[in-house]
Amino acid sequence: MPSTAQTTPAMRAEPTRQQERASWASGDPLLTEYYDAEWGMPVTDERGVYERLMLEAFQSGLSWLTVLRKRDAFRAAFDGFDPELVADYGEHEVERLLADAGIIRNRRKIEAAIVNARSTLRLRDEGPGLAELVWTYMPERSPAPESEAEVPSTSPESLALAKELKRRGFVFVGPTTVYALMTAIGIVDAHLVTSHRRGCSGLWNIDGTRAGAAPFAVAAH
Repeated sequence: MPSTAQTTPAMRAEPTRQQERASWASGDPLLTEYYDAEWGMPVTDERGVYERLMLEAFQSGLSWLTVLRKRDAFRAAFDGFDPELVADYGEHEVERLLADAGIIRNRRKIEAAIVNARSTLRLRDEGPGLAELVWTYMPERSPAPESEAEVPSTSPESLALAKELKRRGFVFVGPTTVYALMTAIGIVDAHLVTSHRRGCSGLWNIDGTRAGAAPFAVAAH
């Protein structure tokens, strides 16, 4: 006689999430390590957010692997991305950086790093600080892509944040660059729902709903 016992929610097996990565994370061990250990994990300090913002800007038009291979050289060249130090750079430092084969030698991007360091310092006085500002654009719900075709490259929040950063004096902060920053530092979760890294930040559930409190108060924009 068939059992009449019903399966309770607690008894149902949870779907197994595979060691599934974005295609961009599978081509090189550096990319795989970055995906498995860093991408999407919360970054909430000023220096860390400034560094990630500038690395995303330097990546524009290039591959992320190029940036990762040069990241240590970038940190050495830009004094650990300390905004106070970079803000004091002048033409001598620009020429030094243009001569540094270890980094991406693009004058406009180098000058953008200096401009953005100065803008970061102004935010300290004007408020909120850079880290708090970008985190106030955390959405109510994160994307829940089931395929790479469903992963966005911009969002209403990245459009609004890019506009606000430009208003505050930042450059090289288009909505695509800003969205890349938001995914990199955990403001949104762009991992596929089947990925073993989905929800790794502790801030998002697999379905894109909030799992925990935001590091800073989220404002209505």
